[in-house]
Amino acid sequence: MEPIELGRPVEVAPGILWLRLPLPYALDHVNVWLLDDGDGWTLIDTGIGDERSRAIWERLLAEEFMARPIGRIVATHFHPDHIGLAGWLAERLGVPLLTSRTEWLSARLLALDSTSGYAEAGRSYDIAAGLDAGVVEQRFAAGNRYRTSVSMPPAVFTQVAAGDTIEMGGGSWRVLIGEGHSPEMLTFYSAERNLLIAADQVLPRISPVVAVWPTTPGADPLRDFLATLPQYLELPEDCFVLPSHDAPFQSLHERIRSLVRHHEERLELTLQACAEPATVARIIPTLFRRKFDAHQLGFALGETLAHVNYLLHQGHLAVVGSEGGARLYGLP
Repeated sequence: MEPIELGRPVEVAPGILWLRLPLPYALDHVNVWLLDDGDGWTLIDTGIGDERSRAIWERLLAEEFMARPIGRIVATHFHPDHIGLAGWLAERLGVPLLTSRTEWLSARLLALDSTSGYAEAGRSYDIAAGLDAGVVEQRFAAGNRYRTSVSMPPAVFTQVAAGDTIEMGGGSWRVLIGEGHSPEMLTFYSAERNLLIAADQVLPRISPVVAVWPTTPGADPLRDFLATLPQYLELPEDCFVLPSHDAPFQSLHERIRSLVRHHEERLELTLQACAEPATVARIIPTLFRRKFDAHQLGFALGETLAHVNYLLHQGHLAVVGSEGGARLYGLP
């Protein structure tokens, strides 16, 4: 399917509207979904908490969703492009937020965290990765950028968990939890419609960011991501997939196999990059052959460390030394 105009809802399936909202990044959009509940709408994800997206919602609430308003908000996960305006919309409309416990906790914690410890954890993480000292200080000075990208998430929420069945859009949707990109991300499958709302777990052309972050430097999110992909192979191959970026697609099984191959290839490249002891910063150019802005550098660093940690946990890499406070990784 072709992309749609920003800020203008389009029916993508009976009773389901596709709305594309802008993002201030290289990845310049996010898809959100509205499901027709008869007397109102269920909104899945909200866009980032900036003035441009807020202005689009002001217009839509006054025009498209005045007669039959949004009755509840579902956040698939805590990232700003998904939950960014959930607090603002929930308060404005007086409606509940539904999400998983871990995603709500993550959103609330990050939105409230103004401590020096947050920035210090980031600096330690960057030094251990071997980033240039100037880049380390630049990233340290930025502080907690999450707080500037979200309205405060609601203090009260309705918990959604794996295996739950949710009634939306006149039908039943089974909850499947995706991990790796986010800790407890909600995705929804309708057997009646053969339709999957896939959030960021399965995207049609790019791999979702699977990264290690400063708060959990020893985590293994790539293991979690690869472990939760097979559940989607149990769905029909011709399932119609609504992803959070790019356009709806089919060939679900083919796309999942492609994602697995993508990470297998990058694991092999990571091993090759560590034939001689290397820092994460030195491994990055092996996996990513383009220049980054500050935002993309954080993703590249986190993704590279995710591949390193996976290989560490599997026993294929080891920490073999240090260099100026940075860890050196090599073959055991």
